[in-house]
Amino acid sequence: MITVVGVRFRRAGKVYYFDPKNFDVKRGTHVIVETSRGVEFGEVITGPEQVTDDKVVQPLKSLLRVANEKDEAKQEENREKEREAYKICQNKINKHKLEMNLVDAEFTFDNNKLLFYFTADGRIDFRELVKDLASVFRTRIELRQIGVRDETKILGGIGICGRALCCSCYLSDFAPVSIKMAKDQNLSLNPTKISGACGRLMCCLKNEQDTYEYLNSTLPNIGDRVKATLDNLSGEVQSVNVLRQSVKVVVEIDGEKEVRDYPVAELKFKPKKKHSQRLSDEEYKELKALEDKGGSSRLDDEE
Repeated sequence: MITVVGVRFRRAGKVYYFDPKNFDVKRGTHVIVETSRGVEFGEVITGPEQVTDDKVVQPLKSLLRVANEKDEAKQEENREKEREAYKICQNKINKHKLEMNLVDAEFTFDNNKLLFYFTADGRIDFRELVKDLASVFRTRIELRQIGVRDETKILGGIGICGRALCCSCYLSDFAPVSIKMAKDQNLSLNPTKISGACGRLMCCLKNEQDTYEYLNSTLPNIGDRVKATLDNLSGEVQSVNVLRQSVKVVVEIDGEKEVRDYPVAELKFKPKKKHSQRLSDEEYKELKALEDKGGSSRLDDEE
């Protein structure tokens, strides 16, 4: 077991482990650490705790110090410089007529590197742009192309639920999201209704997937033959309500068909594999494109 603290460098960013040494730190403490990008200013997210060796990437780096007032002031100064750097870079992009969308600018704490995040439809030749930026800022320049999910994570916004976007609030990593999750949760397969602000499948589809998988496993399939234990009637399943755990069954009484609603606990049926919901060719192509473009976060891979 190793004693570590979890440090985060950006809002809702990935948490990295560091050796706390003898520093007295707790959740919310600002610290200065050394990363592969240089000296960085971070926030302690998890206080000193014991973790197994396999959860730590060796060699484990140590905290340099707890941030003091001077460090806090420098961090604020860097934020101001980043806003100015963003404007300058945008002007340079317009000057070179590059088809790229600038998303954010970020200085490392020690100002040894300036990173610009951008999105683009394809590959961009930005060599001349880098030269221009290096002559202005006199430091190492890195332009990093990111996906639309990363762009949304940085910019933030309000989701269709009326709350702040999950990715910009608490999601450290993007979990894989598939069309199957929307089908399991009986959601509309209209791409506009299951897409987030980034235009990709909504991350929140993952939140309740385990619960829906369990509840679906307790229900019969539409079209299955079931038998009601209380009134001793048999019939065919017309529809199911996953959350209420109820089943509508078409039964025959005195030669006439009738639809009755039963709790699943009152039914007997043979469990079968879930039938996959058929999609039209257009629906499949549209939804598959959404799923394929989902991607994963690349913002914090090099700390």
